[in-house]
Amino acid sequence: MSWFWFALIALICWSGSDLFSKIGCADQKDKYGHLKMVIAVGVIMGLHAAYEIFIGGVPISLDVMIKYLPVSALYILSMTIGYVGLRYIELSISSPICNSSGALVAILCICTGQTMLTQQYIAVALICVGVVLLGVTEMLEDDELKQIRQQKSNYKYTKSIIALLLPILYCLIDALGTFADDIVLETLNEDSANVAYELTFLFCAVVCFIYVKLIKKQKFFIKAEAPKYIGGAFETAGQLAYIYAIARSGQYTGAAAAMISCYCAVSVLWSRIFLKEKLSWKHYVSILIAVIGIVILGIFDEA
Repeated sequence: MSWFWFALIALICWSGSDLFSKIGCADQKDKYGHLKMVIAVGVIMGLHAAYEIFIGGVPISLDVMIKYLPVSALYILSMTIGYVGLRYIELSISSPICNSSGALVAILCICTGQTMLTQQYIAVALICVGVVLLGVTEMLEDDELKQIRQQKSNYKYTKSIIALLLPILYCLIDALGTFADDIVLETLNEDSANVAYELTFLFCAVVCFIYVKLIKKQKFFIKAEAPKYIGGAFETAGQLAYIYAIARSGQYTGAAAAMISCYCAVSVLWSRIFLKEKLSWKHYVSILIAVIGIVILGIFDEA
């Protein structure tokens, strides 16, 4: 199978992960929904790690897990914060903000003395402008107009600082994770590092299960938990497809990265179709600016 099909699978899977994670975490009455989502993703990733170790023959050791632990911790923390944020803000707004972490990674690289192409500087500027405009539009929107456009949605959201702060925190922490990932992977095998990440996620899932089920005595209902596990399966499959897409893309790595980076735009589409989220034209213009920047950054990421 060519890189194109793996990139397409990654795009669909990660946008699907966004959608089902949103469905699984949107209930504001379930204050442990984000931890239940961690449990679901951890279980799926743990199963995949077992496959990689016992069937795929990927080597793993405690030393590898400890070396990769800082990166794993940043990724898992960012995802958990993202799951919390899905209670308070539309997926249409959250996903583009979260996916702007690539721009922050580029800024971190600049701060450490690395240089970029002119197109990459433009891309970073577009992403920053898009996210800022998105935040300004969200906070300045009239409350009455906001309620009217949410009438067809299954969820109602109130205007608050925390609604925007959570996806921004995700973006910041995920960017730090990516930046650290690039440094740590210079000394580790990529497959082993990925398994270490999945096993760490499984450990976090076990801890969350003990806390939620045994300590807080919370109930798990199949109907409520099913979307979380579907989201976890999409997340894991997307990660695997991404690895294969980049590995097989060769001279087309930039095209593959750009194609996959579009998944936040597909997430917006899914949220409009399935969640009935309806934004104002100002929201969509802001999202479009950010997505254009993300795509440009993806194209020239391997330049």
